Amino acid sequence: MTRIDDVARLAGVSTATVSRALRGLPTVSAATRRRVLAAAEQLQYAVSPSASRLAGGRTGTVAVVVPRITRWFFGTVVEAVEDFLHQAGYDLLLYNLGGREQIRQRVLRTANLHKRVDAIMLVATPLRSADLTALAALDLPGITISSGSTVPGWPCVRIDDVAAARTATRHLLDLGHRRIAHISGDPDDELAYTTHLDRRRGYREALRAAGIRPDPSLDMESQFTIDGGNRATTELLARGEPPTAIFAACDEIAMGAMTALRDAGLRVPQDVSVIGVDDHDLSGVLGLSTIAQPAAEQGRLAARLLLDPLGAHAADPYGDRVPVSRGAGDGPPSPPVILPTRLVVRESTAPPRAH
Repeated sequence: MTRIDDVARLAGVSTATVSRALRGLPTVSAATRRRVLAAAEQLQYAVSPSASRLAGGRTGTVAVVVPRITRWFFGTVVEAVEDFLHQAGYDLLLYNLGGREQIRQRVLRTANLHKRVDAIMLVATPLRSADLTALAALDLPGITISSGSTVPGWPCVRIDDVAAARTATRHLLDLGHRRIAHISGDPDDELAYTTHLDRRRGYREALRAAGIRPDPSLDMESQFTIDGGNRATTELLARGEPPTAIFAACDEIAMGAMTALRDAGLRVPQDVSVIGVDDHDLSGVLGLSTIAQPAAEQGRLAARLLLDPLGAHAADPYGDRVPVSRGAGDGPPSPPVILPTRLVVRESTAPPRAH
């Protein structure tokens, strides 16, 4: 295997000069650079990407922080991010908070990331003021995904959660439903960040636009899980007259709702229609109507935005139409990059049956 000192001997220069020439530094004359490049080509010398990055003060690693990797959205995003980073020659360092405060503080409030990564990606990670201060001190480029947090100077890639909820609720209204329940996030659940607030707002806006006053007894709180949806629906049915339709803030809640309805002897959609948000991998199998969000596309785009200021590139369709990331606290907040959602109608929604 050809080594850098072989190139140095053939070109008649030091290994340090070879390194500077191959990295394109301005301290090497044009004639010397041509001689080094010719020697490297003759010997078929290939620069190690990791060695080159380290020589330039780079680690070749991006930190990705998620609240809980087992959730469908987070897992889908991380898989897309890792694939994009791999194509660009970068590694991914995953931090799964899992609701554990000690991990949050170790990752976000200490110098744990200093000199270990080149950039940071926060996927729907709620932030406190102390977290923002710590991120600014790291002085690294970063980006956020989803509406969980906003970091000054960092771009954000997300969907319009309010609009998605309005579309879902309006679909049920257009079918003729008027007694529509909503199951969303628990405000005491840290992982709910702000998505549950935005989707509840969209639900209420759609009802009011149709001349319907939101009924607090039909507005349930739940964790973003199948079990959470099951428990919330069971409690909803115990309150008395069941709704004719349920808008669940995510597909996993909707799946739990469908299970609870079945266990109660109610049919979907003959007795109760159900719609969610996400287009989870199992939604098609279960015939669940949903608002599809581009989870993987959010990950790919965020990865591209994150790598741009590092000078790394991989194929993507967005060109220069989106902002690049800076250090936390550097400059005014960047406008979010909002990706579109779409209504997917399946077998779980239908007009209410006549009584």
